[in-house]
Amino acid sequence: MEVIQVPDRPASQSFYAVAGRLLLFEALDLRLANLIEQLFAGWQLTPVSYPDPSPHVQINFTCGDVLPVVPPGLDQFEIAESGKCYTDGADLFLVLGGSLVHLEPGQPFAVNVWFEKVPEAGDPLLARVASFAVCAALRRFGVFDLHSAGVVEPESDKGVLIVGPSGSGKSTLALQLALAGWPYLSDDELLLTLVGGEVEARGFRSFFAVSAATVATLGINTIEPAGGFKACFEPGGMVASQRRRRAVPGLLLFTSLSGEEKTQLNKLTQPETMARLIRACPWATYDTAIAGANLSVLSRLARQVRAFDLLAGRDLLEPGYAARILAEFA
Repeated sequence: MEVIQVPDRPASQSFYAVAGRLLLFEALDLRLANLIEQLFAGWQLTPVSYPDPSPHVQINFTCGDVLPVVPPGLDQFEIAESGKCYTDGADLFLVLGGSLVHLEPGQPFAVNVWFEKVPEAGDPLLARVASFAVCAALRRFGVFDLHSAGVVEPESDKGVLIVGPSGSGKSTLALQLALAGWPYLSDDELLLTLVGGEVEARGFRSFFAVSAATVATLGINTIEPAGGFKACFEPGGMVASQRRRRAVPGLLLFTSLSGEEKTQLNKLTQPETMARLIRACPWATYDTAIAGANLSVLSRLARQVRAFDLLAGRDLLEPGYAARILAEFA
């Protein structure tokens, strides 16, 4: 297997901790390093100064006019947003837009990230690629990502995971519950770990992102989406609830917008729950190096929670309604 080398002497080097794992980030371009630092400020990563142990993961960011060539003969498949993944089970490459990510086994585990040019501030490609690099590395250390919002029911103290693709109402529902006083984990992405036989969930990014329609409907006048994009904001000063670092899930909701007036909840069996979780976590099967461990965590989660299909109606936007109907299930 050809090994793609990354030049030495980084312009920036920083350490972060997440879920008990230590990550080292290096950037060869100072402009890129500044963008990454700004990006990580919105993620639930804890900066670490002068750590004692060696890092579990080293992630290297660099730029160049021409991306390295992916070695031939690897299995390949399409992923979301016109990306392509190439793997032989150990090495894994992701090509997305003008970027390339290479996961390279070793000690520490290495992730090399290239951009054809330094992204502009606010370019979503940087967030997508950096998120993939971090999450793909964390999977090698028992931390598995799930495209899901997460809140905590105040009475039971159980986590409520809200799973669905973009546009399914995850962030809107999570924000509604946070406005009703439910502690929140994240509005979009969670990290799952197995702790003492139970699955724990923790938030990955700290801000919320909601559409202009949600902003108008909920009467949140302090944020204004521009150019058709979602509004990104820290909910701390806008909601009565507090961020929670982690929670043990007890309720799992798979959301979709029904277009009807009334919201419906349909209970799911464990096999139905597992099937939906696998669809929501494609890397649980595509990333063959960790597929077994990932599927094991999802299976434990399916047994641990009560799960429902939630067909969101317009009544779910009424103040306090979501909290009232979900409290009895959590």
